[in-house]
Amino acid sequence: MFRRYDRPMSDEIRVPDGARTRFPLDTVYQAARMYYLEDATQGEIAARLGVSRPTVSRLVAEARKAGLVRIEVVDPFQDETVALAERLQVVLGLHAVHLAAVTHAATLGSDLAAPLAAAVGAMGLVPGDAVLVSSGSTVYDIAHTGLPSMQGVQLVPTVGGQADPNRWFQTNEITRAAAERSGAIPAFLFAPALPGRTLRTSLDEDPAFQHVVGLWDRAKGAVLGIGAPVVTRHELARGLPVEDEAFDRAAGDVCLNFFAADGSAIEFPGSDRMVRTSREVLAAVPHAVGVAVGAAKVPSILGAVRARLVNELVTDAATARALLDALA
Repeated sequence: MFRRYDRPMSDEIRVPDGARTRFPLDTVYQAARMYYLEDATQGEIAARLGVSRPTVSRLVAEARKAGLVRIEVVDPFQDETVALAERLQVVLGLHAVHLAAVTHAATLGSDLAAPLAAAVGAMGLVPGDAVLVSSGSTVYDIAHTGLPSMQGVQLVPTVGGQADPNRWFQTNEITRAAAERSGAIPAFLFAPALPGRTLRTSLDEDPAFQHVVGLWDRAKGAVLGIGAPVVTRHELARGLPVEDEAFDRAAGDVCLNFFAADGSAIEFPGSDRMVRTSREVLAAVPHAVGVAVGAAKVPSILGAVRARLVNELVTDAATARALLDALA
């Protein structure tokens, strides 16, 4: 569905400041008016203006370029999506839910850009505020294609993963890409996800590490991927003891805080040494925005909400309906 805009019918043609056209401005305007408002064919326009059909095509293109024509694509599902978001927010007891009408795996970051921008906008960020950024494939896509402007905001990784071979878990690279796209300032965490005891002790005494932990504690917002049930995954962050039976019960994780379907914490050998933003810190973030899409993520989203690891949600309409069905 398109809405077409035109200037008021008057003797004066108003164009955006600085607009330039290769053809007489009045001719450009008349061609655009006939094409968009009268639905005239290029042949009809050519006859009325005394020009060739190829010239009509160029005139119409020039009108678009000069800003004489504005086209708005109207989302026919907007009202339905808003109502669905409001219902899910109430049912899950969240601060807010922001939905994309549809998403596709190949364009996930850009598909989620609008609802994510709404979530970030509601944070009321100012330069100097801290926003946490997790790892995972969804956040990776968002970092490269879907983040709004956050000029002067400090972006902070939430987990270790400096040398992870999988790009989804290279937290510093995700944070760097997110900062580059949004205009934010990146902080970096030079640590593996699961360090040995000696390294962990050394990290706790390192001023750079302490600085990042301090940013965790004062974060105003967070963009947090919600991991799928572990038994459905092909890979986890490097160093995790994936053979441990505890992971069989994991409905998902947020910042490597694994949880069961009821939200209870799942611990495993070495979990006390994990470099991760803790459950307690995440629960205190004013705008902890969980981001997840797909039916496979339904138990993960529910577990993350029950664990109080997220208090807002960005997803799509299909996932929202699946969540409501699961709770029916």
